[in-house]
Amino acid sequence: MAEQSRSDVTMTFRANSDLPLPLRIEEEDQAEQKNWLEQLDINDFDFPYLDSLLLASYSDWLPQQPSFPDSHQAGWFLANYLGEIIISQPLIQIDISDQHMISNNLREVLEQKVTLSVKDQKGAYVLSPVKTRHNHEVFAVLGCHINDVNESQFPFAEMIVNTAAQHLLACFYKRFEALFVEDLLNAQNQAKREEQRRAMLFQVIQRLSDKIDVDSVLKEVFERIAGMYPDAKVELLMSQDHPSRDPRIRTLQLQEEQDSMCVRAFMDGVMLWEDKQKDNGSSYAEIAVPLIGKQGAYGVLHLFLSDEIEEADRQLIGILGDTAGTAFENAKLYEQSNLLISELRLINELVKRLNQSLRLKEVFKFATEELLSIFKAEYCCISQLDKESDCFEIMSSNFPRIFKEFFPKDYGFNGLVYSTREPIILSDYQAYGKISSKFMEETKSRSLIAAPIIVRGEVNGAIMLAHREERFFSYDNYKLLQILSQHIGLAIANASLHAEVRRMANRDMLTELYARHYLDESVQKHQRKDDGGSLIIVDIDQFKGINDTYGHQIGDKILREVSSIVRSTIRKTDIAARWGGEELAIYLPGADVESGYQIAETVRLRVASETDPKVTVSCGIAEWTRDSEKISVESLFYYADMALYKAKNNGRNQTHIGLNPEL
Repeated sequence: MAEQSRSDVTMTFRANSDLPLPLRIEEEDQAEQKNWLEQLDINDFDFPYLDSLLLASYSDWLPQQPSFPDSHQAGWFLANYLGEIIISQPLIQIDISDQHMISNNLREVLEQKVTLSVKDQKGAYVLSPVKTRHNHEVFAVLGCHINDVNESQFPFAEMIVNTAAQHLLACFYKRFEALFVEDLLNAQNQAKREEQRRAMLFQVIQRLSDKIDVDSVLKEVFERIAGMYPDAKVELLMSQDHPSRDPRIRTLQLQEEQDSMCVRAFMDGVMLWEDKQKDNGSSYAEIAVPLIGKQGAYGVLHLFLSDEIEEADRQLIGILGDTAGTAFENAKLYEQSNLLISELRLINELVKRLNQSLRLKEVFKFATEELLSIFKAEYCCISQLDKESDCFEIMSSNFPRIFKEFFPKDYGFNGLVYSTREPIILSDYQAYGKISSKFMEETKSRSLIAAPIIVRGEVNGAIMLAHREERFFSYDNYKLLQILSQHIGLAIANASLHAEVRRMANRDMLTELYARHYLDESVQKHQRKDDGGSLIIVDIDQFKGINDTYGHQIGDKILREVSSIVRSTIRKTDIAARWGGEELAIYLPGADVESGYQIAETVRLRVASETDPKVTVSCGIAEWTRDSEKISVESLFYYADMALYKAKNNGRNQTHIGLNPEL
């Protein structure tokens, strides 16, 4: 059963009353007010919200319910205007067989507006309608089940139940009138508070409008808030450099606090608030109000109030923020157009966000999301020129069907941008007909703007934005995309350079195998998620003699040859690294020692036959499984190293398996 709050009920009553609301209830007018209250009534629009008030009235009525002679046991229940029983005495147990009968009779009472008596096996049910004062509409039914009663006693029973229904009706209207009067008094108090707020707001607007100095405007804002909310904690977060000795004025950190209420209020240009609770259970409100002028937002007013905030307070604080923002804007004498400010903000924010990440995938993904938002486009794709295939690869798109596809660099609008190095604006693709584009055709788009991504003076990719409406993009969009593509290209270049630096940091420059630290980290990751794996350590036999005999250049050549043999022997999932000096290490995820032995032997035999000058290698193998008592990189390398040591001592050019006593 849905319940309506007391405020909702009384507001519904007030809205449906045809009488004027009294401004005051005074003692000398009690008789007149009583007469006025008795004229109030409910109608069928109020019926859905009466359940809670009916329950309260029933609780008032219940202690004074009428009694029957001792030979008869009675139990009461109450139904609403839909014929739903909302409460009954515990001693009333309505049989399932009676429920259908009672439901039908409740509907008849509601429709016919008469009292009904119905005989059952134990006695009889008496149902009496509860009607409104004036229109006599039935909004509830009071029911009573009486044991051991015959049909000759029905009139007496109906008289008692009807009397009880009238008593319940009196309890209901008593509750209703008290609730209505209480709401009127609250409305009167609210009106007084609104009048005070309007007077205060007029004073704030007048004083702020008189200020032409920025510091004076900010000082006035603090003073006005202190006057309205003496217990409030206030700070002002400015979005631009504004030196101030006031500790309440700070810089708004957009990069460090992306999820904070203040940053969201500033970025969205709307007031945000949240009612919260302290550890001791007391409530307070946090509010972030952007200071907005005609040309943009300049800061955020951050308040903490000692109680939950009301709608009137929110409106007052919001108007204060708007007034303060306009006064601040006038004081700063900004005369640029709204469009210029908006574009500069977009560029600045895009550059900041792009520079926050040095991961290429994240840069592409964020650039796509931001471009869709800025230009209100339906589709976006960003391509990059792949030097190995000499084709454009779609690196990011909100249209999944073309993601990661390759296109020749002379195909479509990518090709046109690549050849001309100029941006494109197209009003209607269907009418253009000169270039075929899978992106435009499969998205059924008609409008297009595109711009090249230029990195170090060369076209490295392209940005394309599309919409299914014709002539959707403006010339201003075209110019803005040309500017943004330069910043996106720079971010892509930085991310690509960072990726290359990371790749170089994880590689051994001589052998082009992974560095030892990368191998250690990879083994640790696999040991956390796999059930087992094997490690091979490969050592070039008598490598010092090679360097002494042929020189270090030949020694380096041998290292590269052995590394190349290792790379061409292992699987794509295996990881080969230079472990140190002339020693190489190969980790085989998920492989046992038998598989590792076969790979090690293949490497050993190929080295002996394919190197020039001829060299041999010795190999040591170790294995770990999930059943090992100690799983670590160190223990795995230890047993593989012991196996290598054994291979060396037994004559070199051989492979040995390390025995792990834990297995």
